Amino acid sequence: MKVLITGATGLVGRAITKALLEQDVPVNYLTTKKEKIVSSPNHKGFFWNPASNDIDLNCFEGVTVIINLAGASIAKKWTSSYKQKVLSSRLDSLDTLKKGLEKSKNSKVKHFISASAIGIYPSSHTDLYEEKEPDVDSSFLGYVVEKWEEGISEFETLPLNVATVRIGIVLSDEGGALPKMVKPVKNYVGAIMGNGEQWQSWIHIDDLVQIFLFIISNKLKGTYNAVAPNPVTNAKMTKELAKVLKRPLVFPNVPQFMMNTMLGEMAYLLFSSQRVCSKRIEKKGFTFQYANIGAALHHLLGAKKSKQTSTVVALDKEYV
Repeated sequence: MKVLITGATGLVGRAITKALLEQDVPVNYLTTKKEKIVSSPNHKGFFWNPASNDIDLNCFEGVTVIINLAGASIAKKWTSSYKQKVLSSRLDSLDTLKKGLEKSKNSKVKHFISASAIGIYPSSHTDLYEEKEPDVDSSFLGYVVEKWEEGISEFETLPLNVATVRIGIVLSDEGGALPKMVKPVKNYVGAIMGNGEQWQSWIHIDDLVQIFLFIISNKLKGTYNAVAPNPVTNAKMTKELAKVLKRPLVFPNVPQFMMNTMLGEMAYLLFSSQRVCSKRIEKKGFTFQYANIGAALHHLLGAKKSKQTSTVVALDKEYV
């Protein structure tokens, strides 16, 4: 088995690459920066430029599984130009990969696994969302994810086993949302956002990596929510952070209008509410290592990291 990864230098991509290499699974990756291309027996980089549909077809050589993580971060101010970048970076990447596969001779790719996001679900304080939910959030993010998944479904025509992974808030001490959440609490200025009742469906980075490996190992197709079994409200998340960091929460709740003034449309990310269900992947046999927010935060932020042994999905290297 050999895996091709897009977005391999991002938070999730780095973690998945590390896990694959630790199992001696060769990894190819695509990058838009030629200076980042490295070459070693098990880890090879290839150039691509999705904006111009340019891709080095050698990246597909010997590859049986593609993991697509490409897409500009949504955690930057949503100006008109940046919103276009968020959308085009996802759609252009998918289009370039698909056209590249169609041009590639003797392709061995059997499985296409792409990241998506739980932002597709409508904001609600009461609903619990499963993958079969037909409604789409009316926000910009909902629109982006809907178009993203339409592009992912196009790979079924090749034909391939296609899996879509709807990712929640990824908790990692190496980047992403958590360091931004930690900073104010650690500096004694942490506070709950709004009324704090908005649901935050989260996942520990280790569990997210293992979900991708589990999907590969079991040759799964279809859509799966990548969230821990126990989502929490913003109030609960903030209080748990304060508890683990041993900091008091002395400031009043932050009014939504204040964040709207500071962040503009992007403030929607702080107040939207998605309570998302993980039962589908669990029914396939996946077991979460970090099902509860307290254990997850303690492992990532505790003064002495937990020595809890992770359950690692062993891959069949003869995947064809």
